Amino acid sequence: MKKKDLLKDVIKHIDIKSFDSTPIINAMRDMSFTSRDTAAATDILEMMVSDKECSNWLILAGSTSAGGCMQAYVDMVKNNMVDVVVATGASIVDMDFFEALGFKHYKGTQFIDDNHLRDNYIDRIYDTFIDEQELQVCDTAIKEIADGMKPGVYSSREFIKEMGKYLTKHSVKKDSLVQVCYEHNVPIFVPAFSDCSAGFGLVKHQIDNPDAHVSIDSVKDFKELTDIKVAAQVTGLFMIGGGVPKNFAQDTVVCAEILGHDVPMHKYAVQITVADPRDGACSSSTLKEAASWGKVDTTYEQMVYAEATSVVPLILSYIFHKGSWKNRKKHEWTKLFHK
Repeated sequence: MKKKDLLKDVIKHIDIKSFDSTPIINAMRDMSFTSRDTAAATDILEMMVSDKECSNWLILAGSTSAGGCMQAYVDMVKNNMVDVVVATGASIVDMDFFEALGFKHYKGTQFIDDNHLRDNYIDRIYDTFIDEQELQVCDTAIKEIADGMKPGVYSSREFIKEMGKYLTKHSVKKDSLVQVCYEHNVPIFVPAFSDCSAGFGLVKHQIDNPDAHVSIDSVKDFKELTDIKVAAQVTGLFMIGGGVPKNFAQDTVVCAEILGHDVPMHKYAVQITVADPRDGACSSSTLKEAASWGKVDTTYEQMVYAEATSVVPLILSYIFHKGSWKNRKKHEWTKLFHK
C-alpha cells in the first residue's frame, strides 16, 4: 500500500455533547467490575465539579488525544469543568498542537510491517497512523515560536501560552486544547516538555541561537503548579494514564509542605489506567498508595482499570448533561502569574 492509501481514513474525535450517557452510567452502578468502578469514578468527578471550593486538574498521559478523545478534553475546558491541565508533551504538542496546524491522525492497524511504514515516513501509535513529515512541520512551528521569544528561562506553562497565542493567528483548526486553554486562562503544564516534538524544535532553536536562546525550566513548572495548589487549597485530580504528569500533580502537596504551607491532600482523585500496580511503578501506583506519601486523600478516590477511550466519553457525557459545571466559578489560574 502506498502512503496515500495508508493515510486515508481520518480519526474522528467523539463529541460528548451529542449523546447522553446518563442511563448507561446509572445502570453501571448496579453492575460489577469495571462498570461499577466507572460509575463510582463518574460520581467523584461530579463531586469535584459540584464542589464550589474545589479546583479541578485534568492529568493526561498516553495517546487518547490521538485516539479520538481530543474534543472531549477541549469541552471540559470550554464548559468550565477543569482549571489546570498537566500533560505529556505528546498529548499537547504531537497530538493537539499538531491537529491545530491542520494535520490529522488516521485509522491504521497494528498488523502491518513497521519497516514499510518507516519507508513511507509514517509513525504508528498502535492502530493509529501519523505522517512524520507533517510532525516535522510541527517541530518547525515550535522553533518559530521560540525564535520569536525573548531569550531566557521559561516554564512550560509560559511557552505553551505562547503556543496558544501563535494559534490565534495561525491555527487551521480553531478548537484545539492549546488555543482554548489560552483563551480561557487555563494553564497547561508539561513537566517533561522536551520529550516530544517540542524537544526537536527547541534543540534546533538552541543550535541556531547558541548565545541567546529560550530554555524550559521544569523546576519553575513545579513551583508554579505548587503556587496554584497553595492558592486553591481544595483540589481534585481527573487522571488519564499516569507517568510524569500524575506524579508531578500529586507532588505539589509535598512541595507545598516543604515550603512551609499548610495545604490539604488532593481531596478527590480518579485515575483511569491499564497499568499493573505490582511492579512498583509510579504510573501504576494506586491512589491509596499515594495517600501513604501524603498526596491524595482516600475518602473520594477511584481507580478504573480500563482502556481510557472506552470509558472517558461515557464519564464526560454524564458530567456535561448533569450540568453542574454551569454553577462553577472560573478560576483562571493563568492570571495568578500576572499580578
